[in-house]
Amino acid sequence: MAEEANAAETSGDLNQDDLVMAQQRKIEQEIAATTALVGAVEDVTCLLDEYSSDPVYQQKVKHLSTKYQTLRRTRPDGNCFFRAFTFGYFESLIGDETEFNRFYKIAKDSKDELIALGFPKFTLEDFHDMYMEVLDKVRVAQSAADIEAVLSEPAYSDYVVVYMRLITSGHMQKNADFYVHFLDGHPTVKDFCALEVEPMYKESDHIHITCLTAAIGVGVRVEYMDRGGTEVNAHDFCPEGVTEPRVRLLYRPGHYDILYL
Repeated sequence: MAEEANAAETSGDLNQDDLVMAQQRKIEQEIAATTALVGAVEDVTCLLDEYSSDPVYQQKVKHLSTKYQTLRRTRPDGNCFFRAFTFGYFESLIGDETEFNRFYKIAKDSKDELIALGFPKFTLEDFHDMYMEVLDKVRVAQSAADIEAVLSEPAYSDYVVVYMRLITSGHMQKNADFYVHFLDGHPTVKDFCALEVEPMYKESDHIHITCLTAAIGVGVRVEYMDRGGTEVNAHDFCPEGVTEPRVRLLYRPGHYDILYL
């Protein structure tokens, strides 16, 4: 009888897990069906409608609108930081040959560096080849619409997100002695990267932003909008040698969008 009860309990747990996973997949499918990977440019004040019954956020949006004119929304799927940062950065490369060439070399050399860290060569080459193909398209882009056309394609956009995650992981592992002091609940940097950085749909925190910006030498300003105070608060993630952010993002709890001056 005890064995039967234990079996039934185990079966119930498995069924519950299946239900949770099915519900999660349904939510993900609904988000994918209704929200673009990267949206069109909108006036910042469009957020007033979103918070029409929330005076705290209404005040925050009004303050944000004194600093920025427009924004692009990104899909809230856990990849929003990497997607928003990449889109904003690639936009900034239009017409800037010097910066493009600097980053292109970093991207090209990154494959061998990641392989040296132990990433599987066969899989990595596939993602790296697609990433470089996207950069070749960025090289000839004439407008933000050209970037949007490329990064709105899931086949391109998801490969780019994956590779940005790998670059972030590689930098963290290469500098493990430093980053290990900032991890909570993970025995090693490698474990943290395998569970929290490399997988798609994992949300990003300060450590992800710090590692990516340091890995590629690009600064980002994040405007934090939460329930504290009456104004949005800016924080710059600028690696050594970088004094100004090239990308500006809006953070609301659990999500990043792109901001424009």
